[in-house]
Amino acid sequence: MSDFDYIVVGGGTAGALLANRLSADPHNAVLLVEAGGRDRYHWIHIPVGYLYCINNPKTDWCFRTEPDPGLNGRALIYPRGKTLGGCSSINGMIYMRGQSRDYDGWAEQLRDAQWNWSSCLPFFKQHEWHHRLDANPQAPHFPTADFHGGQGEWRVERQRLRWELLDAFARAAQQAGIPSSDDFNTGSNEGVGYFEVNQKSGLRWNTSKAFLNADVRRRPNLTIWTNTQASKLLLARDAQGARVCRGLEVLRQGHTLALTARKEVVLCAGAIGTPQLLQLSGLGPAELLAKHGIPVVQAMEGVGQNLQDHLQIRAVYTVQNALTLNTLANSLWGKFKIGMQYALLRSGPMSMSPSQLGVFTRSDAARVHPNIQFHVQPLSLEAFGQPLHRFPALTASVCNLNPSSRGQVAIRSKDCTIAPAIAPNYLSTQDDQQVAADSLRVARRILEQPAMQPYAPVEYKPGVQYQTDSELIALAGDIATTIFHPVGTAKMGLATDAMAVTDSRLRVHGVRGLRIADASAMPTIVSGNTNSPTLMMAEKAAAWIRTGE
Repeated sequence: MSDFDYIVVGGGTAGALLANRLSADPHNAVLLVEAGGRDRYHWIHIPVGYLYCINNPKTDWCFRTEPDPGLNGRALIYPRGKTLGGCSSINGMIYMRGQSRDYDGWAEQLRDAQWNWSSCLPFFKQHEWHHRLDANPQAPHFPTADFHGGQGEWRVERQRLRWELLDAFARAAQQAGIPSSDDFNTGSNEGVGYFEVNQKSGLRWNTSKAFLNADVRRRPNLTIWTNTQASKLLLARDAQGARVCRGLEVLRQGHTLALTARKEVVLCAGAIGTPQLLQLSGLGPAELLAKHGIPVVQAMEGVGQNLQDHLQIRAVYTVQNALTLNTLANSLWGKFKIGMQYALLRSGPMSMSPSQLGVFTRSDAARVHPNIQFHVQPLSLEAFGQPLHRFPALTASVCNLNPSSRGQVAIRSKDCTIAPAIAPNYLSTQDDQQVAADSLRVARRILEQPAMQPYAPVEYKPGVQYQTDSELIALAGDIATTIFHPVGTAKMGLATDAMAVTDSRLRVHGVRGLRIADASAMPTIVSGNTNSPTLMMAEKAAAWIRTGE
């Protein structure tokens, strides 16, 4: 079969939900196209397995950034999920929506109230399955119940272990003036507390499990093709001369196939894959397309521009008198205990998300809103993919929630199998540089509080010898890494905005029958982890498609 009503490109976070929602109507013939394989690799499902999924070609595209001036010429690994479930199969599992101001800002930019916080909240709740509503989803009894849903597919649970050292860090943050938070998802995430995670009974809960379960996969009107690479959109003119997307060209089992979409093609290939496919199809910056011999179907200068990401600066402190993963995992006996704890109880370090404790606060008192986020971990290492240190330590990774730096994604070739050039352009603005320096000072202020003194913290990275703005900015360039939150490369915007790729209903400007429903459409990055906001956007897209908007 090569004719469908809807073709969804990308079986990751957004695509899994879209395929579920569109195929719920038995009259819709839906095809879901995923370049990766099924999510059968065992490390996908064990929470600590992200260590073995990132930079692994079984599950990750294994992208690399261009050497970045803001990182003193370093290039970074740039993980993107290449499997059903996409990035939800390899990410940190943190359930986070951001701040209400993010969505209110979108609504203002787009002049569309459908994107404000109060309008987005029901779409978060629609698919949420929150642990605190397990007992009685109809009559919840906790202070923030109005912000949560209990009858959806997207499981949210408490983490299954705590650390004495992280409890002390939380007390220290409060001593530094940061309030305690029991719920980061009410529109204001200011405070310190343990993250909630997308897990179920100690296993990762990815979007494949949530939205493409066995019952959904048995729907006769839903076809799922894995190991199938989208190579080009099929664009044409209708009888009135308007540009329309008629379908998709794919590479499958060694063959090139042309597929027809009678109603819409919906792009859910993410902030890297979506602009790459648009550019390969002749929708993008005219100069770039001409460089690679691609006919310009419609010049769209914004395709691949506006790349935003959260850059995390990994401050490391050695500690004493504390249990950390460094010391636990650096002996055969410790590894045996960790394995048995998980095998018997689905708990312990193997059930960990990469970060357990979160802090949202201001980099300086003049900031109106919390603008930095800490991911605090009872472990340390020199760089991702390298062994844990043999000494006890904690890492307080801090990121600028609202970076003003902007990067770009650009194809290197007309060959769809060649990875695009990714240039995040980190720390390229004075404000981002100042926030980087100030955020390291916030970490120091927290670690100096009385609650941490029994553990005798000593700054290992960047080192107390670095004090001035210029020194800290340079050191941030040496030790900072992506936190894997790229967005914005096919942003929503008004038709008068030359850099906008879609309208406020996620329809590509100037091309009927083509929509984008992933993080690439965010006009600005949200103030927190990006996975669940992407699901919300896909939920909205599904509703608009059903109603013909």
